Amino acid sequence: MIIHKIAVIAGDGIGPEVLAEGVKVLNKVAELDGSFKFEFTHFPWGCDYYKETGKMMPDDGIETLKKFDAIFLGAVGSPGVPDHISLWDLLLVIRKSFDQYINLRPVKLLNGAPCPLKDVKKEDIDMVFVRENTEGEYAGSGSWLFKDQPNEVVIQDGVFSRKGTERVIRYAFELAKKEGKTLTSISKGNALNYSMVFWDKIFKEVSLDYPEVKTYSYLVDAASMFMVKDPKRFEIVVTSNLFGDILTDLGAAIQGGMGLAAGANLNPERKFPSMFEPIHGSAPDIAGKGLANPLATVWSASQLLDFFGHEDWGKKLIDIIEEMLVEKKTLTPDLGGSASTKQVGDAVVAKLN
Repeated sequence: MIIHKIAVIAGDGIGPEVLAEGVKVLNKVAELDGSFKFEFTHFPWGCDYYKETGKMMPDDGIETLKKFDAIFLGAVGSPGVPDHISLWDLLLVIRKSFDQYINLRPVKLLNGAPCPLKDVKKEDIDMVFVRENTEGEYAGSGSWLFKDQPNEVVIQDGVFSRKGTERVIRYAFELAKKEGKTLTSISKGNALNYSMVFWDKIFKEVSLDYPEVKTYSYLVDAASMFMVKDPKRFEIVVTSNLFGDILTDLGAAIQGGMGLAAGANLNPERKFPSMFEPIHGSAPDIAGKGLANPLATVWSASQLLDFFGHEDWGKKLIDIIEEMLVEKKTLTPDLGGSASTKQVGDAVVAKLN
């Protein structure tokens, strides 16, 4: 039997609530399949840990996580802990330390999901964002000069290496080739005259290796407009760290809300563990009330199953989510229902049975 060793970092706010349902669903999948199982190890890292110790995770946290096949993350962030600390000292340090340079975000409108756009059909919103995940605008490079003085200056650098840019673009081309879809690059070369001109140059170079893939290029402002006015023009999308971060939240809004938004942080070479997470944030205002929607976590569990080669089960989970959205019997308040987080997770398990 195959054993997948998973590190569970439930994190903050609604993280522990939704992740408990994701773990429950994954265990049921493994039980029904019989050829593999999950071995979950839980770590109490996050903002509560920070408030107790002054650190988001222990000094040997990265070394501890190295022995796992994947990481299942709940959410990070809590009132009283600055966002740049909660992000940089846990989530981003994991992404960078484990070279999780691909952030894979599906933006897909399922049957029954609420869509704020008028006259949009299910097939009009079916895209996958391939976001550069370890450098770019979030490289953490810069300076803070003359702090708290009248001539105070801050400099935030974007870091775009040929290696980092080419590998994410090539990954996107391979995905588009495999799935027979178009590939759209999103940048801002007219204003960012170094980083985005470089991005566009690399995209054009790599495209020569994939003549069978039809490509498009948009400026980020135009792309955000077209995602609302004509989303069907996007299939596979590749973009930088910052633009990907912003556009995928827009994507979450048009696919039914943050409660249906999942993300995978991949190290494609599998030299290090990859990380899977719902991307709705910690939502401290509803934490502990049983109101959080766990379907984004189930979707990220589907991505985890795909990553381990269990694509049939990954698809089954997406089908179940869609079935529940259509039935509208067991949904959380954000989707117009009255069910609790646990009841939604139990319903997914029941449908698996």
